[in-house]
Parts: sequence; structure tokens; C-alpha cells
Amino acid sequence: MLSVQPPISCYLCPICAASLQLNPSAKSYACANHHHFDLAKEGYLNLLPVQFKHSAEPGDNKQMMQARREFLEAGFYEPMATAVAAMIDANPAKHLLDLGCGEGYYSRKIEAYCENPIILHGVDIAKFAIAAAAKKQPDARFIVASSNRLPYADRYFDAVLRIFAPSNDDELRRVLKPSGFLLTVTPGPRHLWQLKQLIYAEAKEHALTDELPPGFEPMDTQRVSCTIAPNPQQRIALLHMTPFAWRANERVEQAIKESAELEIETDFILTLAIKAA
Repeated sequence: MLSVQPPISCYLCPICAASLQLNPSAKSYACANHHHFDLAKEGYLNLLPVQFKHSAEPGDNKQMMQARREFLEAGFYEPMATAVAAMIDANPAKHLLDLGCGEGYYSRKIEAYCENPIILHGVDIAKFAIAAAAKKQPDARFIVASSNRLPYADRYFDAVLRIFAPSNDDELRRVLKPSGFLLTVTPGPRHLWQLKQLIYAEAKEHALTDELPPGFEPMDTQRVSCTIAPNPQQRIALLHMTPFAWRANERVEQAIKESAELEIETDFILTLAIKAA
């Protein structure tokens, strides 16, 4: 009698790296070594064991997540999100991983704008953000995990999206299929120029450098730029979405809030690359 093999799972146990299998009746995943991970009520999976955490709640807290969501959903980054979706749609992928997905804004835009069917996956270290993403997009597959230890099977993804997100080069290569795509979004030379002028004594443009990890060959590059006019509260939310926040003291934040009709340049570089054979 032939034995029935369990379906191939995309998830690996974060403790022992064995394949995780879903037990639908228990609403949990388990590996052959009896490590169990329950699905949250929102539908996401937490694959960040406590021994791998550097703090009680790593990543953005709930307040930071909500401020980021309000800023993004006001549409300020819509031109970039639209360009990302168009580039993905032109290079169809069955399984796409949104790396450092936060509360899922870009995953939702991809679902809304892409005509080709995609199974969307999102990973972030912040549990609050992943819970919010899973609530908004129940058909996507969201997990809490570190980008340095991605609990996904080798060569599972057709494409990885990385927008202002840290990543581990070896892990990127491992989880992408041969000839898989990597789409990165990085700051252009004039990105948030007016904020920089309020923070730094001498503002400098971002350098246009090749930020592709080893083992990837560039295919296409686009630059997306526009000017936005956020209100004072939205400006502060934007500030705290960036590394500039570490340099902005209370006086600088007050100046950003009180600047009359402040218009801010946004400038993004989209780079599509293919994993070398």
C-alpha cells in the first residue's frame, strides 16, 4: 500500500529547521520533532521563538505601527506602490515574499493592482504589524520572524520584495528559486530632502550606489519622484518611519511640526534583479 506524503510546506521549524506541517483541526503547525506553533486568531503564524528575540516585543510597537499605517494609507507613497506593482506584474511570480512587510500596505497594493495571480507572503519581526496585516488581508500568508533567519524552505519563492528593509544576503539567495526575482526600493538622491534640511546642518543627497547583494544581476531600474504635503502629525509619522528620527531632537520635531505648508520631496529607486544561475 502506497503511503500518502504530506503536502510540501513552505515553512521550516525555527528551532530545528525541519519542515512544518499544518494540522487544520488544531489550527497549528508542527514538525517531526514535536515543536508546535499555533495560528493566531488573526490568521498569522509566529515563528520567532523567545530565545531568538533581543527584546520582549522587537520591531515597531503598536503606536509606531498605527502612525505608519495612517501615513501610508493617506496615499503619500502611492506612486511608488503603483510602480512596484506594475514591475511585479510584468514579471509574474506565483509565490512572492514581502520582506519586512510591516502592516502589509505594499502587499495590499500588489493584490489590488496586479492582474496576474500571486500567492502573497509577508514577514516582519514586529508582531503588532503582522497582526494588523493579517486582519486586513486574510488571503495572504503572514508570519512573525527575523529576516536573518527566514523560516522558509529553500528555493520556495519566485520573487522577493524588499522596500527599505534590512535583509541577510545568504537568506535571500537561499529562499529564492533559480532565476528568481529580487525587487528592491531604496532612497533616491532627493528623498525627503526638506526633512534633511531641518535635521542636518549640511544636508547631503543620497549616493546612487549599487545595493544589490552578491549573486544577483540587475535587469531594470526606475526612479519614482513626487512632492507631498503632509499635515504636521503626518510629518512626524513620516519622520519616525526613517533613520532620521535618531537625529531629530525635540526642537527639530517642533520645527517640522510648525513649518508652514511644508512640501517634501519623495524620491525612490526601484531595482529589479535576477538571481544568477
